[in-house]
Amino acid sequence: MILRSRERWIFIGSPFASVIIITLANGLLFYYNEIGLYTKYRKNTNRGVHMEQIQLRAMAKINLGLDVVRRREDGYHEVKMIMQTIRLFDRLVMTRTKKEGIELESNLRFLPLNETNLAYKAADLMIQKSGLKEGVHIYIQKRIPVSAGMAGGSADGAAVLFGMNRMFRLGYSDQELKEIGLKLGADVPYCLMRGTALAEGIGEVLTPLTPCPDCYVVIAKPALSVSTKFVYENLHVETITDHPDIDGLIRGIERGNLREMIPYMGNVLERVSIPAYPIIGEIKEKMMEYGAMVSLMSGSGPTVFGLFETQEGAMAAKEKLQRWGQAPMVYATELYHNRTV
Repeated sequence: MILRSRERWIFIGSPFASVIIITLANGLLFYYNEIGLYTKYRKNTNRGVHMEQIQLRAMAKINLGLDVVRRREDGYHEVKMIMQTIRLFDRLVMTRTKKEGIELESNLRFLPLNETNLAYKAADLMIQKSGLKEGVHIYIQKRIPVSAGMAGGSADGAAVLFGMNRMFRLGYSDQELKEIGLKLGADVPYCLMRGTALAEGIGEVLTPLTPCPDCYVVIAKPALSVSTKFVYENLHVETITDHPDIDGLIRGIERGNLREMIPYMGNVLERVSIPAYPIIGEIKEKMMEYGAMVSLMSGSGPTVFGLFETQEGAMAAKEKLQRWGQAPMVYATELYHNRTV
């Protein structure tokens, strides 16, 4: 976006991001940084400068390794998995409104735009906790496949938590936002943190890891959805003898060696999802045939990803999968790493 109207440009450097603030004659300010595509402020003589709108990227995740350790007495499963953010994202535009309440819009007709949507739940939770007397309009441009094992809904919820906290100056710390996010779902705290991480417990115990070595990722989702509940109910943990070596995978990541990671990668949920939906296994085979170093199902499925050393290899595989025609949604992207000081 190029803005011209007697603007004033200010460049601010920080260890985390380079920021440009553009001040327009009509009192609007646009703040660009790595976290959000932009943030719009308006000057107010009574309240100083307040934020009117923020645009955010809600990024998808894949599981480089997923193991289920045991089923707890309360019915939940304890997991040990390596989470990795990728640069496939939904775009959210959040705008504050004078009218109380939450308005939700999306480019997808079939996406629920009510209290069942995690983005709505996140906004409502922040409003209730903080006693806000204003409202918010949220537009979600969906690009992450829905019900795909890539935490798309959780990523949207996490983005809304972040956006509400920033836009209304609620003052919650990162840790407090993660605790709030856990009330929405086990993946939400990770979606707030992003990057490469070990997730334990039910997924909420997070340990940041050395960034995964750079590579390219091809994503393929067949025309079906998999119930996470179905997968876990049909996973008999006590019969699993060949668990993925998550500790070995962490060592490979820490050494920065992509090829050293591969033998330790695995997803125990494939033993339920692939027999129930054989197309998942077929996509994995095609991914390897088309040049992937490794291919796995993400989460409980049905999305399959492959890792590639080169962008050219990833793009070639994407085109071949599209011609094959059994996975309507195919993307080529790359890993996302958090900035470090």
